[in-house]
Amino acid sequence: MAYSDFDLRKVKQEFELTIDEQPDLFAEIEPIEASPLLSNTLDETVQLAISINTEKARSELIIAPVLLEIRRQAKSPISLFSGTEFNIARHRGLSGYCDYILSRSKEQSLVNAPVVTVVEAKNKNIKVGLGQCIGKMVAAQMFNQQENNPITTIYGAVTTGEIWKFLRICNSVVSLDFRDYYIVQDMSKILGILTQGIGNDSAVLS
Repeated sequence: MAYSDFDLRKVKQEFELTIDEQPDLFAEIEPIEASPLLSNTLDETVQLAISINTEKARSELIIAPVLLEIRRQAKSPISLFSGTEFNIARHRGLSGYCDYILSRSKEQSLVNAPVVTVVEAKNKNIKVGLGQCIGKMVAAQMFNQQENNPITTIYGAVTTGEIWKFLRICNSVVSLDFRDYYIVQDMSKILGILTQGIGNDSAVLS
């Protein structure tokens, strides 16, 4: 069993989670304007990625530039990992690869605690990715605890690149935002939520 085996029902049962669905979970988060570099990059790459229409293209041409922007704008050291093996508890299915991990650590050679945000890339089906993303968020909680760097909240996102769905886990409660965010219309809000994820100190955090 691995992260890819989890759907929403299975991850909820396995880890005794409560799912709290909210219509606009991140309404109070302030938008952050994209830099000219990111805006110009996405002007060139979004339609290209949609035309190619593979998970790899969407990941490389849309998601990675957005996360690099978060890393550039961060006020504290942030490490970014892509396609990294994250084996925390194999016997419970918490093993496999994470599409993207953000850690509040300056070290880039290996993943260090605290892991604050997990991003799951999907070509089309956001719903299919929710269980997998939550599994990785639970693994991040365990990892941070094992490294003696526990934090109160982990953020997660499931995205096609074009559409973003955000989650948040605190202890055993998973808050799921009903709202979908679109890369063209909602870029500043997407950046705001991701920045909140890496900057939340309600427990040197996310």
